[in-house]
Amino acid sequence: MAVRNENMKKSADARAPKTAQVLSSTMIYNGPVFGLRRDEVIEPSGVRATREVITHPGSVVVLPVLPDGRILLIRQYRHATRQYLWELVAGRMDPGETPEEAAARELIEETGYRAKRFRVFLDVFPTPGFLEERMLILLAEGLTAGEAEPEEDEKIIPRAYSRKQLDEMIGDGKLRDAKSIAGILYYFRYLAPQGRVKKS
Repeated sequence: MAVRNENMKKSADARAPKTAQVLSSTMIYNGPVFGLRRDEVIEPSGVRATREVITHPGSVVVLPVLPDGRILLIRQYRHATRQYLWELVAGRMDPGETPEEAAARELIEETGYRAKRFRVFLDVFPTPGFLEERMLILLAEGLTAGEAEPEEDEKIIPRAYSRKQLDEMIGDGKLRDAKSIAGILYYFRYLAPQGRVKKS
């Protein structure tokens, strides 16, 4: 039985689709935040196609947990949506930065908080259909308050929320930022020490 199962696994691996064959790549635009590339490819299915890909260096998302278990969010204006949104702290990684260094920088800039510990707990692609950006979501603990250092165009309001409040915000559709919803739900489902999570 073991031999038969192993043979079945090898057969399945042999049938598994490979990655696309890239015939050519043309950089259409390369800006300070992202770029746009056009690829001519042969898909794993054998179909030839043109794919436009937004290039991005990657980013970090920070889930800051206060000593009482509340989670810190920020509210800021997002021009692409024409709305003010509540979100977790986040930002692009600069060249040469580690995820922990980028997370520490963004946390200080946007909230003023310093963290003793950072840990990557989730690795996601926010829009894999056309965006190559990879988001690393980090847990930040051992927080101490300080003075925020926002960039000139950032008008940010930080606020701490309990689990109950966050559950209601997600359930009512008031928290609409996808990366924040993913990070918060994963944290409460898999990582939060139940004894110290502030529920009300």
